[in-house]
Amino acid sequence: MASTPSRTPPPKTNRIGLTVLDYRGGKTTLCAGCGHNAISERIIDAMYEMGVPPERVIKPSGIGCSSKSPAYFMSRSHSFNAVHGRMPSVATGAVLANRRLIALGVSGDGDTASIGIGQFVHLMRRNLPIIYIIEDNGVYGLTKGQFSATADLGSKLKTGVINDLPPIDTCAMAITLGATFVGRSFSGDKKQLHSMLKAAIAHNGTVMLDVVSPCVTFNDHEGSTKSYKYMKDHEEPLQDISFVPAFEEINVEYDPGATVEVTMHDGSHLRLRKLEEDYDPTDKINAIKRLGEAHDKNEVLTGVFYVNTQAPNFIEMLNITDEPLATLPESVTRPGREVLEKAMEELR
Repeated sequence: MASTPSRTPPPKTNRIGLTVLDYRGGKTTLCAGCGHNAISERIIDAMYEMGVPPERVIKPSGIGCSSKSPAYFMSRSHSFNAVHGRMPSVATGAVLANRRLIALGVSGDGDTASIGIGQFVHLMRRNLPIIYIIEDNGVYGLTKGQFSATADLGSKLKTGVINDLPPIDTCAMAITLGATFVGRSFSGDKKQLHSMLKAAIAHNGTVMLDVVSPCVTFNDHEGSTKSYKYMKDHEEPLQDISFVPAFEEINVEYDPGATVEVTMHDGSHLRLRKLEEDYDPTDKINAIKRLGEAHDKNEVLTGVFYVNTQAPNFIEMLNITDEPLATLPESVTRPGREVLEKAMEELR
């Protein structure tokens, strides 16, 4: 009697019927072991699990190793390499032109904190709906490893040069300026980064995630404060993070009184298990204070530092139409001559 041939089970799909392969990109050309590749993998997993249609996502970036990353995830999404440090302008224009897009900007510490610092400042204060990821390795990896503006005071290059300038803390800056979801993670902390990215997708405002991502070629040596070894020895997690999407009910055990729950814009819940009893991620002043304390102790504080789901985002403040601007008729986008004449008369 012939045996019944075994059937290969169909690939697992998410809530919109896509497989994880639908979220993958091209083969990476970054150095083996680069932390940026780990970040790309977490983005793929988060977008797949949250059921985000890839075609709705735009992936603007600047220039540098980090800005190559969008090629390595979500190949069905739209990518754009902007001029060095100018990604925020491109992202702002795209989101204002089509509010249906989901913007995931990828930048580096040089791209953001040096040549692009002015653009970064204004993006943070506007609360544009965007996930802004800084792949932070403390050096210019594409131009042979010079210090960037986030390099810690006293850190050492492979050449033996010591950094004598204090670093820019992009998280403290983002909180001060008005970003409404700010956190820091480590590319080697799979669980934490994965949960933070899923929560970021649910947020309807500016998300700024500074992800320490060691450069294995130029900044993973003894004396570096952004190496894998240094991060493992000095990382101080602020919370144990889990994320419960609104469309997927998961039973999770939490100790009474030890959890702060933040309701996201889409109804999802960000649950932060507090390692410090008095920490409140909705308290802006305390968030900045805690970052300063960690800096003084040479700790790399990770976790969600600040969340504000009540502030209006930039699109809401401008009262932008729901329809993509390119689809609007000329009668709406090009006012008639009488409108010009009225405006000129008012200026007389």
